[in-house]
Amino acid sequence: MRHSTNIALVPVYGELTARTASAVRTVCDNLIARGCRRIVLNMAGVPYVDSGGMSFLVVVIRRMRDANGLLSLVNVTPGVLRRLRISRIDDLVPVSAAGEHRDVEELDSSELPLWRTTLPVDGCNMQIVRGRVAELAERMRFSQDEIFDLTLAVGEAIGNATDHTCGEGILTTVSGYRDRIVIDVTDCGEGFDADAVDLGCNIERGRGIALMRLLVDSVSIRPRPGGMGTQVHLVKLSKTTG
Repeated sequence: MRHSTNIALVPVYGELTARTASAVRTVCDNLIARGCRRIVLNMAGVPYVDSGGMSFLVVVIRRMRDANGLLSLVNVTPGVLRRLRISRIDDLVPVSAAGEHRDVEELDSSELPLWRTTLPVDGCNMQIVRGRVAELAERMRFSQDEIFDLTLAVGEAIGNATDHTCGEGILTTVSGYRDRIVIDVTDCGEGFDADAVDLGCNIERGRGIALMRLLVDSVSIRPRPGGMGTQVHLVKLSKTTG
């Protein structure tokens, strides 16, 4: 299991039934008790969910909502996906099928943003910056769950920038386009090669990148334009345009 303060990725293996769900529920209960507000269940290893497993999901969904958090299911197999839809679980939480991925096309260099805001970041105002990002995202056609994920991804990016730099000179630029919101978190650190990191190893920054990729549609790590440092480029696509 990979987790940070606010986000956890929990793999689930085998059939999810009334008997087997208890172990997963214990993990989720412990995470919620420790303050985790975003749990992603990786369902790739689950071939079947019975009524007891469905009841478990509903209980965890409610517990997360009561804690002002969010549960989602990823890599759901076709048979399980059908049962989730019949039970209307996919109306309650974000659910993505195995192999489901939204391609993110690069914007044409001539396309200008509808609006753009740059926010300075330091160790004392990260919560304020996340709140401002949420306010800006509300201008777009995002659901509250999507905004929740976006602000968590931004929190991971600015947390990494603060932890791995001098904590000064960090900027968060938020740009709104017709079909997406784009966020660039730029720092003045020594630079970071994302391709050199094994995301499965015990490296906090690498885990942060893996978690961000669960929360938004595209994450890329670039050298800071015009100087030493790193730029984390986040893209969240809107489901509707116009």
